[in-house]
Amino acid sequence: MPSLELLLDDDSERALRAEWVSLADAGLPSQARHTGESNRPHITLLYSNERLQPYPLAGLPLEVTVASPVIFGSARSGFLLARLVRPSLPLLELHRRLHEDVGELPGIDRLTRPGAWTAHVTLARKLSPAELATALTVVEPKRAIDATAVAGRLWESATKTVTPLPLT
Repeated sequence: MPSLELLLDDDSERALRAEWVSLADAGLPSQARHTGESNRPHITLLYSNERLQPYPLAGLPLEVTVASPVIFGSARSGFLLARLVRPSLPLLELHRRLHEDVGELPGIDRLTRPGAWTAHVTLARKLSPAELATALTVVEPKRAIDATAVAGRLWESATKTVTPLPLT
C-alpha cells in the first residue's frame, strides 16, 4: 500500500529509534527488527490501496509533539504500540490540505481521512497482550519528544521505493 508520510528531524528520529532498540533488547516485537534502509520513524498522513503521486506538502518545517503511548488493534490480530502525535492546528491543517489536494481518490483508507485520523509514530506491531504489558513498562510514558517534521515522502510498499515529496 502506498502512503504519504512526514519525516522527523535527526534528534527526534534518534530518540524514537532508541525506543525501538529498547523494545527489541527486551525481546519484544519492534520496528528495530525491520532493517530495510527505508524503515524510519514517520507520521503517516494517508495510505491507499491505489497508486499515489508525490503530492506537494505545504507548511514544513512543522513543530510536532510526539507524546504518550497509544494502542491500536486487538488481542486477536495483535496490538500496535505507537506514540501519539498531539494534533496541533498546524498539523491538522497540513493534513486537511493534503487530503484536499489528493481529492476523493478511491482506495484511500478511511482512517487516514480528516476527522478520523490519529497521528502517531509506530514503535511495535503484532504484540500479544503479555508483550504489550511488558512493552508499556519499557516505553517511557511521560517523556514527550519535541520534534520537527522536516520532510515528506511517498512510500511504495509493493516496490519498496521512496520518493521525496516536494515542498511548497
